[in-house]
Amino acid sequence: MGRIADTFARLRAEGRAALMPYLMSGYPTRGALLDLVPALEAAGADLFEIGIPFSDPLADGATIQRAAERALANGQRLPDTIAEIARLRAAGVRAPLVLMGYVNPFLQYGIDRLLADVAAAGIDGLIIPDLPPEEAGEIQRACAAHGLDLIMFVAPTTPDERISEIAALASGFIYCVSLTGVTGARRSLWSGLPEFLGRVRARSSVPLVVGFGISTAGHVAEVARHADGAIVASALISAIDQSPDDAVAAAVAFVRGLAPGTAVV
Repeated sequence: MGRIADTFARLRAEGRAALMPYLMSGYPTRGALLDLVPALEAAGADLFEIGIPFSDPLADGATIQRAAERALANGQRLPDTIAEIARLRAAGVRAPLVLMGYVNPFLQYGIDRLLADVAAAGIDGLIIPDLPPEEAGEIQRACAAHGLDLIMFVAPTTPDERISEIAALASGFIYCVSLTGVTGARRSLWSGLPEFLGRVRARSSVPLVVGFGISTAGHVAEVARHADGAIVASALISAIDQSPDDAVAAAVAFVRGLAPGTAVV
């Protein structure tokens, strides 16, 4: 099995759901991933979503947009992120690392070149929010040839028939959007989330991971009752924002506060 499948199998045997922090590469400084990822892995993170800064992040709310703008101003680009992930693997990071980016920078880089380079660097999969399933077949097949997972999205508004179509393309895990809207911390989770996850679960055996609006240990614990993992993004970025001079300590404290909530109820 690949690292993603192996991690979910291990966590399932342990009776836990995955805690998956989102980090923006190049934020708050260039090279910050090299310190943040190992520290958060030691603090209890199970997988990582690594964002590529982009000037038009249509799925992201204000917090992640600001992080992307800062990363771009810092000079962070896609090749820098791939190189940093290779350094993380060389330094001994074992957790699955999933690259999240929008399709235009990937096309500009060149899909064949991209997949070869990210596989060589030790990246385990791709998340491409603006890649519709109708246009994903070629990239999905190329990812499979390189041993990479292509993470697909479903949303509360996705009809059952389309969930089945998306699930047929998905590997690694399915990214279940917890709300209608963009990323951003929320005070409470949508009351219809369990029913939505049940619809997806009935159509796929791939692990389900919930993202968008997951902000507190209580949210993580609630998600763990119904899904295989939780992605925490904007709330973590905000914690780093509040302590830019000691980003690692701020991120570790935040993730340690979430980790107990990953136990399956």
